[in-house]
Amino acid sequence: MANESIPRRHFLRGAGAAGTAVATALSGGLPADAQAQAQPAASPQRAAAAPTGIEPLLTLTQTEAAFLSAVYDTLIPADRLSPSGTDCGLVNYIDRQLAGAWGNGARLYRNGPFIQGKPEQGYQLALTPRELFAAGIKAANDWTRKTYGKDFDRLAPAEREAALKTMEAGKAELVDINGKQFLEALLQSAMEGFFADPIYGGNRNKVSWRMVGYPGLPASYGDKALEYRGKKVAIEPQSIGDFS
Repeated sequence: MANESIPRRHFLRGAGAAGTAVATALSGGLPADAQAQAQPAASPQRAAAAPTGIEPLLTLTQTEAAFLSAVYDTLIPADRLSPSGTDCGLVNYIDRQLAGAWGNGARLYRNGPFIQGKPEQGYQLALTPRELFAAGIKAANDWTRKTYGKDFDRLAPAEREAALKTMEAGKAELVDINGKQFLEALLQSAMEGFFADPIYGGNRNKVSWRMVGYPGLPASYGDKALEYRGKKVAIEPQSIGDFS
């Protein structure tokens, strides 16, 4: 993935602190309509209209799914290395995460006070992750409509990349949202969905594991450590689902 002929796969590599940077992702509280964006379940009509490559949705709206699909396909385009981010299941991965306990802030202290913290202090927001994604997507689409005249998913590929680079540089004027840190949260979710065990919805057909030569569940290959020492691992990867 370090090949310079594949610029979209590495243009955000400087955002490696995504896991902790979300701590200050908002400059204020939850926008008034952000809660309304965080619908708890998908209707049959909404699920039937899901973008190509996306399974029925649990919590994301169609607008949110379209935005995330466009982001993930910009970060991970279909090329000689892998299918697109959407076809690898990244939208379904984050949809499941946001619909579950993590997305609903089950382990978060939410009674305040909420002040701007440092990245090493971890998540410091009044929002659940589900609310953060809803607010961030709405703010990002508002900004691209103002800047480019269209929602993010309707932009041309070059415009999508330019928009994400502007967010990465902290120059996107998103209302109530720190664009750079929301971008880092998106990148973190892309990395998780692309490399996690397929049982969680992403890494469809173990495509990323095959790409990097990862054999899957480490505990099952202890007897092959000496055999493959210093060599490329050529083992069909196995996931949690293969042992269920």
